[in-house]
Amino acid sequence: MSYRFDTIAIHAGQPNDPLTGAVTTPIVQTTTFAQDELASPGAEPQYCYARTGHPTRAALEQNLAAIEGARFGLAFASGLAAVNALLQTLSAGDHVVASQDLYGGCYRIFTKIFSRFGVKFSLIDATDPRNVAAAITPFTKWLWLETPSNPLLKLTDIAACAGIAKARDVKVLVDNTFATPIFQRPLELGADVVLHSTTKYIGGHCDVLGGAIVTNDQPLFDELKFVQNATGGVPGPLDAFLLLRGIKTLSLRVRRHAEIALELAERLEKHPQIDRVIYPGLASHPQHELARTQCTGFGAIVSIELAGGLEQARAFVPALKLWTLAESLGGVKSLLCHPPTMTHAAVEPEERRRVGIGDGLIRLSVGLEDPRDLFDDLDQALRSASLSISKRKGVAA
Repeated sequence: MSYRFDTIAIHAGQPNDPLTGAVTTPIVQTTTFAQDELASPGAEPQYCYARTGHPTRAALEQNLAAIEGARFGLAFASGLAAVNALLQTLSAGDHVVASQDLYGGCYRIFTKIFSRFGVKFSLIDATDPRNVAAAITPFTKWLWLETPSNPLLKLTDIAACAGIAKARDVKVLVDNTFATPIFQRPLELGADVVLHSTTKYIGGHCDVLGGAIVTNDQPLFDELKFVQNATGGVPGPLDAFLLLRGIKTLSLRVRRHAEIALELAERLEKHPQIDRVIYPGLASHPQHELARTQCTGFGAIVSIELAGGLEQARAFVPALKLWTLAESLGGVKSLLCHPPTMTHAAVEPEERRRVGIGDGLIRLSVGLEDPRDLFDDLDQALRSASLSISKRKGVAA
């Protein structure tokens, strides 16, 4: 019998515990497992050592695969541990084509780590599939898409780009962290792999690190499973437990996050202290129509460009009372960050300018507080910052 998303999120990989009848997957707090006898050559027991396999992690991996509509799932200790595992399937001379305004941690691991070992990267504007087609070479192994992107919330046409890549025998990865499987289904649109920082919406409470890879590709899964075991970047049992707990309310949380984000974006778009509001749910967004057709919701990240640039940002942030300046996103508490000095500080200033990350850019991770309170706090901080700058300029004059 096939079930719908909310049922899958609660049940997939999580039967009642056969030993105790516990209705919640237990935290199996052990590193090693007793074995009945010596294994035959080539055979392994189901569990022997926690890095290789673990029942609480196995439940999470089955659940992650199920919510993305995949056959296979792998859980990692962080999103970048998952990224690292994928990149370790490559060799010197291999080539990756990627969205240009991607997460700063990915940019760092691409350009500062794997480029040293001969892996080559082309960072392009993937909003136009023609750029994707032009960037693929005979050495390209992966098309790496982040849609919506971080922090500029650009969208890529997954189906169109997957068609281009498949015709050239290039595998397609989609980072689905921002949209989540609630709003976007990359495998159904032609992707080979879906990547998540499960730290974000899947965990949902800013209390656990994690990453995930899901796929329907058996040989690729086998290769990644080998890398996972060989390099050891796995989550512990408590991490797996917390992520399973978060998934149970994923649909409820993400839908409400998005409702609040849209309300805020619409109000902020009219604010005189803001140059631009970037949110896929607004008609002003360049890929709004793609967002309407490719996704079933617009997510909960809103980026704003302050009219006064870095000077205004420095005055604005300390004036906030409800929003918290912090890295990360996707939790119940509203956070904001300044990408040029935080999430994308590892990106060279000239590269940030090239892709459009200005010094006045603020990324809002909209939480689950009352939207009226969230707007009022942003409004008073914007007005306070404007007044503070005016006073300083008056004194200077």
